[in-house]
Amino acid sequence: MASFITYEENKQGVALITINRPDAANALSKAVLNELNTCIDQLQASKTVRAVVITGSGDKAFSAGADLKERRGMNEAEVIEAVTYIGDTINRIEDIPVPVIAAINGVAFGGGLELALACDIRILSEDAIVGLTETSLAIIPGAGGTQRLPRLIGLGQAKRLIYTAQRVSSTEAARLGLVEVVVRQKEVVDTALEMAGKISKNGPIAVKQAKTAINHGTETDIATGLQIERLSYLQTVQTKDRLEGLEAFKEKRKPKYEGK
Repeated sequence: MASFITYEENKQGVALITINRPDAANALSKAVLNELNTCIDQLQASKTVRAVVITGSGDKAFSAGADLKERRGMNEAEVIEAVTYIGDTINRIEDIPVPVIAAINGVAFGGGLELALACDIRILSEDAIVGLTETSLAIIPGAGGTQRLPRLIGLGQAKRLIYTAQRVSSTEAARLGLVEVVVRQKEVVDTALEMAGKISKNGPIAVKQAKTAINHGTETDIATGLQIERLSYLQTVQTKDRLEGLEAFKEKRKPKYEGK
């Protein structure tokens, strides 16, 4: 049985997830989503993973989104079920408690870009083109694109890209703030792993709480956001890691955080 997702974890606690359907532009078929959800289950239960990198196999595509060949044989109810499954899976990626980096090694269209939008940080190949192209197929982004893209790049620019189904270059994507880093194609995954490695050296409880404070705080007013930040900060105060950080600073050495 073919495996459409590969999962690796290194000694730093960095998990690398690779969508492995290069012959189908790493499209998100039901089989891919099934395996991806199994990986997410593993991540949710892990006590060692401190950061995650998601990428696509090959050098052409991160993910072209929904598997349109698979979808052609579906009736309306099955299409709705398929779109819901993609959206629910992408929501689960956003809810992974540790930082998730999208290493966009090639084109990312539709659901493929929506997957990247659910990640915390996006690193893009300088040769890649990305876009929410659904309106060109007489549908709309249905896996979070209409909600996450405006929050990331602003209302007007998001409307422009979605209404026109425009595909944008890496230069334009960086200018819009759609991605955080642009590098050469062969450097995308290594750059993501290096960044994840830097994250993994910091206090894991603190990093998780920072993600919680940012993600939930930005969805509300500033006063409520500040309360969320305060509650997240309080989660770090009584940890052994906080004391280790102070001791390491005093002794002029690198801290050894245990997530406790």
